[in-house]
Amino acid sequence: MTDPTQPNPPQNTPPSTPPAYEAQAYPNAPQYNAAQYNGGQQGGGSVPGRTLGIVALILAIVPFTQVIGLILGIVALVQSRKAGAKNGLAIAAIIISIVLLIISIIVVISLIALAASVGGDLVSQVNACLEDPSGTVTYQGMTMTCQELLENNGY
Repeated sequence: MTDPTQPNPPQNTPPSTPPAYEAQAYPNAPQYNAAQYNGGQQGGGSVPGRTLGIVALILAIVPFTQVIGLILGIVALVQSRKAGAKNGLAIAAIIISIVLLIISIIVVISLIALAASVGGDLVSQVNACLEDPSGTVTYQGMTMTCQELLENNGY
């Protein structure tokens, strides 16, 4: 049954001693959550409040709309926090709105104070001229007759 001209074929018998190195079994490849098809709708990557944060940031920069930008920034931040996402644009809109709103208030108060000081001086000079129309007054460092002052200022 065996051929004497051929050497003995190797037998499939397991070795009696275990091999010095055994290959480790690798775990399955990591599973990635692929985006599911949802009928053509946008989805997955949108963060609630992101668009509102962008609008708030734009309104925070545009003059005279800082209060609206502040309110929209707060709403966008609340929406993002409820969804568990960060919204840096909403935070930036809130900060910029507050800073520019404070600067606007300071400028308005300064302009009102400047107008009151300049206007107050003119009013006092006009009142002096109405009491004595033949006199002279000093207005903004210039000496002029009451008639010139009244004509120049529409009285």
